[in-house]
Amino acid sequence: MSDPDPSTTVDPPLPPATPCTPVQLSFPFLREGSRVWERERKPPQPRDLPSPLPTKRTRSYSATVRAKSGPVFKGVCKNFSRSQGHGFIHPSHGAEDIFVHISDIEGEYVPMEGDEVTYKVCPIPPKNQKIQAVDVVLTHLNPGTKHETWSGQIISS
Repeated sequence: MSDPDPSTTVDPPLPPATPCTPVQLSFPFLREGSRVWERERKPPQPRDLPSPLPTKRTRSYSATVRAKSGPVFKGVCKNFSRSQGHGFIHPSHGAEDIFVHISDIEGEYVPMEGDEVTYKVCPIPPKNQKIQAVDVVLTHLNPGTKHETWSGQIISS
Protein backbone atom coordinates (compact mmCIF):
# COMPACT_ATOMS: atom_id res chain seq x y z
CA MET A 1 0.00 0.00 0.00
CA SER A 2 1.30 3.47 -0.80
CA ASP A 3 1.70 6.35 1.60
CA PRO A 4 -1.20 8.78 1.59
CA ASP A 5 -0.64 12.12 -0.05
CA PRO A 6 0.03 14.72 2.70
CA SER A 7 -2.00 17.36 0.86
CA THR A 8 -5.13 15.24 1.10
CA THR A 9 -4.87 14.47 4.85
CA VAL A 10 -7.42 16.32 6.91
CA ASP A 11 -6.88 17.12 10.58
CA PRO A 12 -9.81 16.49 12.87
CA PRO A 13 -11.76 19.69 13.60
CA LEU A 14 -10.99 21.51 16.84
CA PRO A 15 -13.75 21.76 19.42
CA PRO A 16 -15.44 25.17 19.41
CA ALA A 17 -14.11 27.62 22.03
CA THR A 18 -16.53 28.47 24.78
CA PRO A 19 -16.41 31.59 26.94
CA CYS A 20 -15.86 29.44 30.03
CA THR A 21 -12.68 27.83 28.68
CA PRO A 22 -9.70 29.13 30.71
CA VAL A 23 -6.82 30.56 28.72
CA GLN A 24 -3.46 28.92 29.36
CA LEU A 25 -0.43 31.09 28.78
CA SER A 26 3.00 29.57 28.51
CA PHE A 27 5.17 32.51 29.60
CA PRO A 28 5.59 33.60 33.23
CA PHE A 29 3.85 36.73 34.46
CA LEU A 30 5.46 39.01 37.03
CA ARG A 31 2.98 38.90 39.83
CA GLU A 32 3.26 39.13 43.57
CA GLY A 33 4.07 35.83 45.22
CA SER A 34 5.82 34.34 42.21
CA ARG A 35 9.53 33.55 42.42
CA VAL A 36 10.24 35.64 39.33
CA TRP A 37 8.78 38.75 41.01
CA GLU A 38 10.73 38.21 44.23
CA ARG A 39 13.96 37.56 42.37
CA GLU A 40 13.78 40.88 40.50
CA ARG A 41 12.65 42.99 43.45
CA LYS A 42 15.44 45.01 45.07
CA PRO A 43 15.28 46.39 48.59
CA PRO A 44 14.38 50.11 48.65
CA GLN A 45 17.24 52.52 49.21
CA PRO A 46 16.89 55.41 51.69
CA ARG A 47 17.04 57.87 48.79
CA ASP A 48 14.07 56.11 47.13
CA LEU A 49 11.75 56.34 50.14
CA PRO A 50 9.19 59.14 50.08
CA SER A 51 9.29 61.71 52.86
CA PRO A 52 6.65 61.05 55.51
CA LEU A 53 6.22 64.82 55.94
CA PRO A 54 3.77 66.64 53.70
CA THR A 55 5.59 69.28 51.70
CA LYS A 56 4.06 71.90 49.47
CA ARG A 57 4.33 69.43 46.56
CA THR A 58 2.91 66.39 48.35
CA ARG A 59 0.17 68.05 50.42
CA SER A 60 -3.32 67.28 49.20
CA TYR A 61 -5.32 70.02 47.51
CA SER A 62 -7.98 70.02 50.22
CA ALA A 63 -5.37 70.36 53.00
CA THR A 64 -3.80 73.29 51.12
CA VAL A 65 -7.18 75.03 50.74
CA ARG A 66 -7.99 74.54 54.44
CA ALA A 67 -4.58 75.91 55.45
CA LYS A 68 -4.82 78.98 53.20
CA SER A 69 -8.28 79.83 54.50
CA GLY A 70 -7.17 79.60 58.14
CA PRO A 71 -6.06 82.41 60.45
CA VAL A 72 -2.60 83.99 60.33
CA PHE A 73 -0.38 83.50 63.40
CA LYS A 74 2.77 85.32 64.51
CA GLY A 75 5.90 83.76 65.90
CA VAL A 76 9.68 83.78 66.11
CA CYS A 77 12.01 81.40 64.30
CA LYS A 78 13.53 79.16 66.98
CA ASN A 79 15.95 77.38 64.64
CA PHE A 80 16.23 76.43 60.98
CA SER A 81 18.70 74.15 59.22
CA ARG A 82 19.06 74.90 55.54
CA SER A 83 21.01 71.68 54.95
CA GLN A 84 18.30 69.53 56.55
CA GLY A 85 15.47 71.60 55.09
CA HIS A 86 13.42 72.17 58.22
CA GLY A 87 13.22 73.99 61.52
CA PHE A 88 10.87 75.18 64.24
CA ILE A 89 8.88 78.31 65.00
CA HIS A 90 8.03 79.42 68.54
CA PRO A 91 4.47 80.86 68.48
CA SER A 92 3.99 84.29 70.06
CA HIS A 93 0.99 83.00 72.04
CA GLY A 94 3.32 80.59 73.88
CA ALA A 95 2.13 77.20 72.61
CA GLU A 96 4.32 74.23 71.62
CA ASP A 97 6.95 74.84 68.89
CA ILE A 98 5.69 74.30 65.34
CA PHE A 99 7.53 72.41 62.61
CA VAL A 100 8.30 74.26 59.36
CA HIS A 101 9.51 72.69 56.09
CA ILE A 102 11.74 74.48 53.59
CA SER A 103 9.09 74.25 50.85
CA ASP A 104 6.61 76.30 52.92
CA ILE A 105 8.82 79.39 53.33
CA GLU A 106 7.91 82.35 51.14
CA GLY A 107 10.36 85.12 50.31
CA GLU A 108 14.03 85.45 49.49
CA TYR A 109 15.71 84.96 52.88
CA VAL A 110 16.61 81.81 54.80
CA PRO A 111 15.06 82.11 58.29
CA MET A 112 17.53 82.63 61.15
CA GLU A 113 17.09 82.33 64.89
CA GLY A 114 15.14 85.34 66.21
CA ASP A 115 13.46 86.34 62.93
CA GLU A 116 9.80 87.30 63.29
CA VAL A 117 7.44 85.41 61.00
CA THR A 118 3.78 85.06 60.16
CA TYR A 119 2.35 81.68 59.23
CA LYS A 120 -0.73 79.55 58.85
CA VAL A 121 -1.07 75.98 60.13
CA CYS A 122 -1.86 72.62 58.59
CA PRO A 123 -2.18 69.20 60.31
CA ILE A 124 0.54 66.60 59.74
CA PRO A 125 -0.87 63.25 58.48
CA PRO A 126 -1.51 60.39 59.10
CA LYS A 127 -2.93 60.98 62.58
CA ASN A 128 -3.31 64.78 62.26
CA GLN A 129 -2.34 65.20 65.93
CA LYS A 130 0.48 67.67 65.28
CA ILE A 131 0.60 70.74 63.07
CA GLN A 132 3.14 72.34 60.80
CA ALA A 133 3.57 75.93 59.65
CA VAL A 134 2.67 76.76 56.04
CA ASP A 135 2.81 80.03 54.06
CA VAL A 136 5.64 81.25 56.31
CA VAL A 137 6.64 84.86 55.63
CA LEU A 138 9.58 86.60 57.32
CA THR A 139 8.20 89.94 58.58
CA HIS A 140 11.20 91.26 60.52
CA LEU A 141 14.80 90.10 60.26
CA ASN A 142 16.70 89.75 63.54
CA PRO A 143 19.01 92.80 63.74
CA GLY A 144 22.73 92.21 64.10
CA THR A 145 22.78 88.83 62.35
CA LYS A 146 23.97 87.87 58.91
CA HIS A 147 21.19 86.61 56.69
CA GLU A 148 21.49 84.50 53.60
CA THR A 149 19.32 84.49 50.52
CA TRP A 150 18.25 81.20 48.94
CA SER A 151 20.76 81.89 46.15
CA GLY A 152 23.62 82.05 48.70
CA GLN A 153 24.19 85.80 48.92
CA ILE A 154 25.06 87.02 52.46
CA ILE A 155 23.22 90.13 53.71
CA SER A 156 24.03 91.90 57.01
CA SER A 157 21.05 93.32 58.82
